[in-house]
Amino acid sequence: MRNSVGLCFEAYFKKGIIVDKEILKYNRACTTENRAICDQLLAEISAGLPEAESKLWHGSPVWFLEGNPIVGYHVLKNCVRLLFWSGQSFAEKGLQPEGKFKAAEVRFTEAAQINSKDVQKWLKKSRKIQWDYKNIVKRKGELLLLSGDAGSKQEAVKSATKTAAKTKAKSKTK
Repeated sequence: MRNSVGLCFEAYFKKGIIVDKEILKYNRACTTENRAICDQLLAEISAGLPEAESKLWHGSPVWFLEGNPIVGYHVLKNCVRLLFWSGQSFAEKGLQPEGKFKAAEVRFTEAAQINSKDVQKWLKKSRKIQWDYKNIVKRKGELLLLSGDAGSKQEAVKSATKTAAKTKAKSKTK
């Protein structure tokens, strides 16, 4: 007898979509409402970034391109958060800034709130506009633009200038 994770995994596999079994387990552990949201987000992300590596990272489903985190979701107390690591640079309505770097999020309390066209548009942008989160620790918190449009490149120059100024100020105080 197969469990629901095995059946779901086989359904994705038949469609040519490889899904990490741990992500399926994550979704199955959710409440019915959150599971519907997570399953829909899983399908949207898998369709929009079929080449991405997916895995549980810090306890949440995350998709990576060449080792760089691109998008993920996480169940919070009263919603499911969809997070794009470089989302603040997308210049798109519907995403809210999250944290001190370049991430942006949208939160859902029911699956019907998910607009497939918006999610696919954001996924397309997430492939084109990427900040280098993969090496942020090596660079001591400095975030560099890997790829992006002109507006993002202007942000990168501002970000690098701020980082250089902070580094210079720290060295003067020592």
